[in-house]
Amino acid sequence: MISRVYLSIGSNIERYHHVAAGLDKLEMLFSPLIISSVYESEAVGFNGNPFLNLVVGLDTELSVGALLHVLKGIEDDNGRVRGGPKFAPRTLDVDILTFGTQIGVVDKVQLPRDEILTNAFVLWPLSEVAPLELHPVVNKSYQALWSEYDKKQQKLWAIDFQWKEQLISVVNQS
Repeated sequence: MISRVYLSIGSNIERYHHVAAGLDKLEMLFSPLIISSVYESEAVGFNGNPFLNLVVGLDTELSVGALLHVLKGIEDDNGRVRGGPKFAPRTLDVDILTFGTQIGVVDKVQLPRDEILTNAFVLWPLSEVAPLELHPVVNKSYQALWSEYDKKQQKLWAIDFQWKEQLISVVNQS
């Protein structure tokens, strides 16, 4: 069975390089991708360099556990250091946000991911790529959730981002 999955991608170490490398690998494995704009945000939970964040949608026949294994491999290939503090600099962080309409802990993954409702750097790009899809627990669209979100909680701004010689994220479109 094919499931629509949304992933969050973040990096604050060699950000442009690692985000592009993550997208390259995801495209190679799961093309076509649905890619949000890229956002820059302050580090949350620690003092560190700003992060680049985006959300990617894809379709897969993999199980949650198999997809998690693939994503950890992509992180590892990009120099991800494991075992440190939860809130720390990252070369590449790829998290499963949603997996179809699954709810609960599946293969050690909480679905949907709690960060959807708490972090602007997840909710804003998710509302961009899946505006009318419903959060499977609160049963509201991501667009509605974003419109209700207290945007003063976190500083976040869209940036220009080039991938494969194309601007995939453009701040000022004229």
